[in-house]
Amino acid sequence: MTGAVVAFSLVAPATAADTVKIGFITKFPVPFFATMENAAKDYAAANPGIEMVFGQGASATDIEGQIAQIESMVTQGVQGIALTPVDPTVATALDKAIGAGVKVVLMDNDIPGWTGRTALATTNNYNAGKIAGEYLKSVLKPGDTMGILEGVPGVPSLDDRVKGMKEGLGGLDVKIVGSGATDCTEEKGINVAQDILTANPDVKSIYAACGPPAAGAAQAIKNANLAGKVILVGFDFCCGEAEALEAGIENATVAQFPTKMASLGVEALVNAIRGEKVESLIDSGAALVTKANMAEFK
Repeated sequence: MTGAVVAFSLVAPATAADTVKIGFITKFPVPFFATMENAAKDYAAANPGIEMVFGQGASATDIEGQIAQIESMVTQGVQGIALTPVDPTVATALDKAIGAGVKVVLMDNDIPGWTGRTALATTNNYNAGKIAGEYLKSVLKPGDTMGILEGVPGVPSLDDRVKGMKEGLGGLDVKIVGSGATDCTEEKGINVAQDILTANPDVKSIYAACGPPAAGAAQAIKNANLAGKVILVGFDFCCGEAEALEAGIENATVAQFPTKMASLGVEALVNAIRGEKVESLIDSGAALVTKANMAEFK
């Protein structure tokens, strides 16, 4: 009987005067997600009546850690969870949360085929990838070669960044000479980039689907004394990319707006808990960053 009462109390919409308790979970410790968490804290500080519980995974593949955090937050009595899902398999834990009356807003990336979310606040990663591809098209010529540093294969947002980049090339005849998964880590970015550079010392360009691997690729390019000879384009504008742009090793990257993404996600979640209508898809935008305009994005 106690469980039934709790479930009912969570389902009942909160009024604007009620305190709303929500969980906020990000994937792993990098500046991008730290920015999101800080934005959520700022939103709560500016909007009285919001209590927040925070959690973060240990790595880009910490599925069990994120599931444990979801379960813990439900136990703590949150009315909603805003999270950046680390993998589609966390949907089972989210289904259980929804069964307990908890509303769910996803941020950063979707869970394909899962219909439980109230809203998704994200960058349109396919369109953002196209921004990178269009830049590469402007600096490459037919017959040029490219290496690709993927993120975590199977994560839709990261896969879309690669698919979008290829679409942005607009049919330009560019040969992909190497690619590899990096799990969005700098260490694996260095390793995959080194492998590509070793096997293809004349490679013309490298595209990295996440910020840490882009910084890793910049280090690999520097180590190989190829700075200025390999066109490097990243994604995220974080985690050492500013330094790589300043040094002239990285040519461009695509910036997301994590502050906007987090605040829009939290706002949608709070509004949904209070019984207000929210948009199902909320696009937080993206933009091309180069050394010339990077000061605008710091």
